Amino acid sequence: MNIKEERPVINIEDIKAAYERIKPYIRHTPLLDAYNMKSELGCEAYMKPEMLQYVGAFKLRGALNAILSMDESKRKRGIITSSSGNHAQACAYAGQLLNIPVTVVIPEDAPAIKINNAKAMGANVILWERDYFSRLDKVKSEAAEHGYEIVHPYEDPRVMAGQGTIAIEILNDLPDVDKILVPIGGGGLISGIATASKALKPEIKIIGVQPSASPAYFNSRKEGHRVSVDPLPTVADGLACRQAGDNPYIMIEKYVDDIVTVDDEQIVDSVRLIANKAKLIAEPSSCVGPAALLYKKLSVRPDEKVVCVLTAGNWSIEDIAHLYIGDEIRKIH
Repeated sequence: MNIKEERPVINIEDIKAAYERIKPYIRHTPLLDAYNMKSELGCEAYMKPEMLQYVGAFKLRGALNAILSMDESKRKRGIITSSSGNHAQACAYAGQLLNIPVTVVIPEDAPAIKINNAKAMGANVILWERDYFSRLDKVKSEAAEHGYEIVHPYEDPRVMAGQGTIAIEILNDLPDVDKILVPIGGGGLISGIATASKALKPEIKIIGVQPSASPAYFNSRKEGHRVSVDPLPTVADGLACRQAGDNPYIMIEKYVDDIVTVDDEQIVDSVRLIANKAKLIAEPSSCVGPAALLYKKLSVRPDEKVVCVLTAGNWSIEDIAHLYIGDEIRKIH
């Protein structure tokens, strides 16, 4: 099968519609010139700090677009999702904002801040084992029992389109951007960003970055088909992914120019760099893009304009503090 002949899951019109739909409810996050990191990163780098988004993560965009796209009867019955934490918080916030019931299934070993934030925003939180397929079965069971609408964190085209609104903001703020570096977990974020970017500026390069401990999409591209991996414990818990997703894989193979990986130690160095030079608290999953530049995982020119999407900042202050001072870091399987 030639994946490039597959019918697109989403298109630029879906993303433009999502942009208008969610615009009243989100922050247009700034694009920060990382002028003081040029020697380390080797290019004219810019940071897109989605940790400044409401709920501290980009996930709000997709969650809001999915929920606002539903008819009123489905919204009233409530929604359910499974998430390692940030999508759960986004759905909880959206539910609170729109006055709809939300249930989230979260890994029992997820960072406490993500669990507590979802609860504080009124979500019914079900703690479950980390295994993705087990959590998905629980979601389906609860949905069948209660009539909830499932909002998948990365397979749902409405979610993918919502995440793609980041690209519209980037291209509005920096029309001459050359490359965008995007973390890959489940793949919904880069699917949306790549789809919008290539439609609006075909010559742009979109680079996906995964932790080497969880390289499902990297390996899938190398093998030429979707593959599963056994993720190792990683500091980048938000990017743990056992298998390349159905819908994201189609869009990633169609539009993403390259995929690279970075090791946990490189990610940690990147987190420290972002704190020291950009003055931003970024969770490790956010920092794989700068890590790829820092450790020369891709070729860039000094005059190239490269945007790194910093996806979130929802790690506990205690864990971040240990990371900053060089203590042993808790990794999540």
